[in-house]
Amino acid sequence: MNKSLLIICIVLIAFIGCSDTKVQEQNIEHAEDHYHAKGKAPSEHTIKILEAAKAVLPFDDTRDFDEANKGFIAGPLSPKIMADAGHLAWDHEAYNFIDEKDEYSTIHPSTLRQSKLVNRTGLFAVVPDKIYQVRNFDLSNCTFVRGKTGWIVFDPCMSVESARVSKELLDANLGEIPVSAVVYSHNHADHFGGVRAFADEEAIKSGKVEIIAPVDFMEEAIAENVYAGAAMNRRGQYQYGLLLEIDPYGHVGQGLGQNVSKGFVSLLVPTKYITEDIEEYTVDGIKMVFQNTPGAEAPAEMNTYIPEMKALWMAENVTGVFHNIYTLRGAPVRDALAWSNYINHSLYLFGSETEVMFASHHWPRWGTERVQEVLRGQRDLYANINNQTLHLANQGVTINEIHNEYKTPKSISDQWYNRGYHGSTENNSRGVINYYIGHWDANPTTLIPLSPSESAPLYVEMMGGAKPIIKKGVELFNEGKYKEATEILNKLVYAEPKNQEAKDLLADCFEQLGYQQENPGLRNSFLNGAYELRSGMSQELSASTFSLDLAKAMSTGLFFEAVAIMVDSKKAEGMKFTINLITPENGEKFVIEMSNATLTNIEGYQAKDADLSLTISRMGLALAMTGKKTIKDQIADGDAKAEGNVDVLTQLASTLVHFSNDFEILPGTKATAKEMDSEDFEVDFYENGHE
Repeated sequence: MNKSLLIICIVLIAFIGCSDTKVQEQNIEHAEDHYHAKGKAPSEHTIKILEAAKAVLPFDDTRDFDEANKGFIAGPLSPKIMADAGHLAWDHEAYNFIDEKDEYSTIHPSTLRQSKLVNRTGLFAVVPDKIYQVRNFDLSNCTFVRGKTGWIVFDPCMSVESARVSKELLDANLGEIPVSAVVYSHNHADHFGGVRAFADEEAIKSGKVEIIAPVDFMEEAIAENVYAGAAMNRRGQYQYGLLLEIDPYGHVGQGLGQNVSKGFVSLLVPTKYITEDIEEYTVDGIKMVFQNTPGAEAPAEMNTYIPEMKALWMAENVTGVFHNIYTLRGAPVRDALAWSNYINHSLYLFGSETEVMFASHHWPRWGTERVQEVLRGQRDLYANINNQTLHLANQGVTINEIHNEYKTPKSISDQWYNRGYHGSTENNSRGVINYYIGHWDANPTTLIPLSPSESAPLYVEMMGGAKPIIKKGVELFNEGKYKEATEILNKLVYAEPKNQEAKDLLADCFEQLGYQQENPGLRNSFLNGAYELRSGMSQELSASTFSLDLAKAMSTGLFFEAVAIMVDSKKAEGMKFTINLITPENGEKFVIEMSNATLTNIEGYQAKDADLSLTISRMGLALAMTGKKTIKDQIADGDAKAEGNVDVLTQLASTLVHFSNDFEILPGTKATAKEMDSEDFEVDFYENGHE
């Protein structure tokens, strides 16, 4: 949408949505400098909460600032990083306001402190002449370790453009040295997406560049975000606040880093997998000890110790935050106890001799004593939330109560590196219960609950309709009881999705709750929800970031599992066919079968009575996956071969639903549904590399 048109629409919505009840009775006024026409200033209740937080937090501990500034060499060569496609990929100046003031009435003081630390930008020496980091060019750091012949890159940013500019800054200050190896610490895209800045297929084939990754890296790099990719992208819009302006009323950083770069996400297949729990391997003449940590921060992840440098790389298992056990965008719930145990092993394996600990986010910790302190603190953090959540669960506290009952011990939460800048105690404690005993709270009422759109009208009717609900909502708002207000206003919005007055009041409550949050994901989610209630959903958030690199990396079986999820069983009812599939370059054979309104596949077999036999290359499948060339066109051009009834492809396509990530989350903010083009079954997948 044109920006000026968007502003006009916002103003019109603001005018139409006003009511005497809301404007006159609310004690809070529009903030003149707010980026949204309906945006409000922080209330007196919000300001008191932020002031109280500032009074009890250990702001006299400034060691993080010393560590974040240590080793600074040079700032960025340019204020902006442009994407190869022509748009802005990264803006180094966007968060300058963070350092302009020591406090904002719309930002939790702890959140502001973290954002100031993350805002340290440029090239830093971790171990002079041996290890360097480029920080705040992306959500993650780009780390360079000096090998015998070149740089060994640990985690090459999210995008090629950010990684390339990171290397340019390194070269400008230390001289041009080639990259000899890349280490992927784990399977999230902000830790591999920039790899093509340092290598391509020819460099790998010739042996000039080696790529090392933990066992199962490729499977996990693709699978975690494909099956529920559209849903995860849509939810990620809330967690990462994609509708928010970067300013004190909106996006103020992401905790792990300031934001995610918007360049090209690439992927190259590793040449070496670390398969043992503890495995020694020499990379470009440098001995490294790898520690696999599957199921901690990521399904495939590894720490690395470099003995000759006495340096410990903790990937994303130990950073400067309380991380996610449960992540708001959606991902398999993580094992907090296993996470703690891996950190404990790192402490006892490497902690006694480590002189510097560094990671894929934030800044290093220097000195054995400091390293051990942080390792112990984070070990205890994850162990405590696991053990104490289950301690309470075994006394009858449910998943719907635990977030109000569990509190991190003060001795743990007083350590800045244990604060909830990415994960939160509220959602992580619920995640632990879900990990062990699932979502049900054991109350039979909630076994088969009504959908909100079905239950809400009953509540609204029993409360006497919209007017008394709004009146009570205003009273609760003015008392600073924002959570209580959302309980009743949410019911009204579900019952009456077109009631803009109710949506605006609910948005006002969300906004105040957002200002109050220390956790950026919670802040963003409340503020993003407020935006959509006020202005509706953006029309600019549905583009896929799924690239040809990722499509080529996807296994054939995973591709058809993803297609199976797209099948609408209602449309497939009564349909029956079998396809034999062969990918000639690697000899893979599959049987794909539609029966009982369900699509299945099995590798290693061929059916005797298949309706269609299809021979297509893996590249051909990748082209179809990314919409670059349909399977039918490939058959017509001789790039693929088909024997039998080609019409079964049309039958299959007729059942498929294209998953767009612009579905409605909050009622009345616009919902859309798109069906697949029946011409073929090429698929647009959505890949989300956020943590």
